[in-house]
Amino acid sequence: MATEIVIVLAAIVIAYLLYHVLKTVKNMVVNAIIGLLVLVIANIVLGLGIAYTWVVVLTCAIAGVVGAILVILLHYVGIFF
Repeated sequence: MATEIVIVLAAIVIAYLLYHVLKTVKNMVVNAIIGLLVLVIANIVLGLGIAYTWVVVLTCAIAGVVGAILVILLHYVGIFF
């Protein structure tokens, strides 16, 4: 239970830091598209079955590819998504 909380808090901190680095809307749109593209490809190739909820889209929009990888890792560990 403690590891899940630490991982989610670390994801929030990383997302917060990346948000301040990537403040512009253009960069967020590009990050969202690339992050969701990585997630779609991973869903198709690996058959993960991750649903595209607003949390997933927001994570990919803020963190881009790193957010998509974080979502995939959290799904593999079975903590979230």
